[in-house]
Amino acid sequence: MNLNINVDDNEKLKTVTLSGEIDAYTAPKLKETLLPLTQEDQAVVKVDLEGVSYMDSTGLGVFISALKSTKEYDSQLTLVKMNDRVYRLFEITGLTEIIDIETDSTVRGGM
Repeated sequence: MNLNINVDDNEKLKTVTLSGEIDAYTAPKLKETLLPLTQEDQAVVKVDLEGVSYMDSTGLGVFISALKSTKEYDSQLTLVKMNDRVYRLFEITGLTEIIDIETDSTVRGGM
């Protein structure tokens, strides 16, 4: 399966809506799209993961790179609408402690 990426660029708020699978094959495309958004001074980047059915460690690496970029550029990264399976991946790796995840919009009972 592929990864579909849609970016809504509204001044300082960038919303990235993802659907499909984030793996070794699709992660480079995500990184190529996401990192430049986090490199805009004081940008707020929200990543909607509701449509993501699968993610592996390569995908986690992209979000870690994006988080590091936000620190450099004084921007902000928030992940929203994760299904339980994807949220669990962030949880077991400890990334829920360092990445801003809106859990109230986490999709329960996901894939």
